[in-house]
Formats: sequence, structure tokens, C-alpha cells
Amino acid sequence: MTAEAPRGVAVVTGGSAGLGRAIVRELAARGWDVAVLARGQDGLDAAAAEIRTAGRRAHTVSVDVSDNTALDRAASEVEAELGPIDLWVNNVMTGSISPFLDTAPEDFDRATRVTYLGAVNGTRAALTRMRPRDRGHVIQIGSALAHRGIPLQAAYCGAKHAIDGFTDSVVSELTHDGSAVAVSIIDMPALNTTQFGWVKSPFAHHPQPVPPIYQPEVGARVVADVADRPRRRTWVGESTVGLVLGTRFAGRFLDWYLAKNTWEGQLAMDKPAPSTPPNLYEPIPGDHGAHGAFDDRARGDSVQTWALRHRRSLAAAGSALAAAALAGATAVIRRR
Repeated sequence: MTAEAPRGVAVVTGGSAGLGRAIVRELAARGWDVAVLARGQDGLDAAAAEIRTAGRRAHTVSVDVSDNTALDRAASEVEAELGPIDLWVNNVMTGSISPFLDTAPEDFDRATRVTYLGAVNGTRAALTRMRPRDRGHVIQIGSALAHRGIPLQAAYCGAKHAIDGFTDSVVSELTHDGSAVAVSIIDMPALNTTQFGWVKSPFAHHPQPVPPIYQPEVGARVVADVADRPRRRTWVGESTVGLVLGTRFAGRFLDWYLAKNTWEGQLAMDKPAPSTPPNLYEPIPGDHGAHGAFDDRARGDSVQTWALRHRRSLAAAGSALAAAALAGATAVIRRR
């Protein structure tokens, strides 16, 4: 263990690649000891090496989150190695990009078991340990697509919608019991992650996130911020805000707009289909890092997330400006 006391012990599911890998790096950089749960051993080993390079303790477990018993056993192993779990991030997902009726039932079931039941199983493993201690924090990695489904991603959108409803129920139960355990949902925009290099797809072109595309570090920074200051729900990126508000106030228009634009928008016409096999059932050997194939068109920051991270100082500045304006107006009225 390092001389500096840790922020706490964090668990990140799906932390060997993509957004999860970026979250692992960000948490370790901010002083957390991190346990990484995923299937692929190569990515687990590489993530552990990065955590230790940051001066923090690491532990990894190769586990399929759709297996509740195995995931609970992994949580016990983490606590035996690192100590009580303070933060649990349910990030893992898998899926396919294809029309619903062209998606094999077993593929749809598998995507649902990993993406939805993986979050359910992770939440159960975390709360089983956190509730008796009356402390801890569970973060669900949600999506803008939890508010509005799009073509070609019925399994993923359905799972993210389900996580929302499930989390609402859990939060209401914790509130009823007066528990101090926090639960947050962070809705992500389209991210340039490894997901689109190994998602199962029948198309001849490379699957891509629907633009605008952000780098995974944009989301990871927000996750670490929410870990520091728990919030019930956080939207990441201008596109997420636009999609959520558009769904609330212009739902029928969005039906038409998304049907017209997001089918082809999920295919990169300038890139052939990836040669990597899908990881729906088995992990892909190798260390795949955090970024996908779209570094050339992904944004490294967001005005919305910058404002989110500085909202306290912005609110204070706004209050000061309002007070100054009121004082000026009062002085004018008095002179008159």
C-alpha cells in the first residue's frame, strides 16, 4: 500500500476497455484504489499496471457480470484484498447493431443479460455490503438512449431504459429505509470507445457512435466528479441534453428525425467493417485500451461538462452579477 491514504476502494465493471478503462484511469489518478472486473485477462492486467503506476492499489477479477453468483464472489474477493468497497461503478455492456427482427433471439438475450442484469447483479453485490455499513455509493452508467431509443440498438436501448426503472425502485427503497447509501445515474453521449470495433453487426461498414462523438475521458471525468460529490442524475454532453429535452417537448418530431438520420448515422461509410470478431459471448484477446477507431472526429471536451464541473463558481458569479445589477437599478431609482 502506498504511503498516501486512498480516497477509498472503487470497483469498475467492464473496466478493462473503453469507457470503463478511462474511468479506471481517472479514479486511480484521483487517489482511489481500484478493482477492475471484466472478462479479458490481457485488458485486466494492463489496467492493473496503470493503476499501480498511478501509485494506487489494484485488484482484478475475470468474471462475467451476467453470472450473479460469480459476481458476488468477485466482490468478496475485492474486499478481502483491498478492504470495504466504497464506490461501485456499473459500466459493463455488450450488444449488437442490427435491426430488431434481424437480431438472433440468443444475441438479444445475451446483450440484455450483460447490460441490464449485469447492472442489477452489480448493484446487488454492492448494496449487500454497503447497506449494513450504511455508507457507499453506486453509480450506474446510463445513456442518452435510456430516454429515447434509436434504430439498430433495440437491445442496448431496452437495457438502458430498464436500468433507469430498476434504479428508481432501488432509490425509493433506500429512501424508505433512511439509508445513507447513495445511488447515481450518469447518462453518457456517443463515445469513441472500443465498443464499436467489436459489436456484432451484419453491415459492410464500420459501426460508429451517432455524431457528435466525444472521447471517453469526457465521460470518465464526470464519473470521478460524481464519485466526489454524489448527484442523483447527471447528463453528459450537449447532445445528451438535447436528446432528453427534445424527447420531453418534441417527441413526435424526434420519432421522424431519428428514423431519418440515425440508421446511416451509425455506419462509418469511409471505414470497412472491423476485422475483430464480436465480443458478445467471448472476450477478445489483447489490451484494447479506452479509445475506438474515431480519434479523428471525436471531441476531447464539452462546453456542457465544463459548465457542469464549474457550476458552483458559475452560480456564485451569476449571483454576484444579479446582486450588482439589482444594486445599480436601486441606485438609479433612488436618484430619480
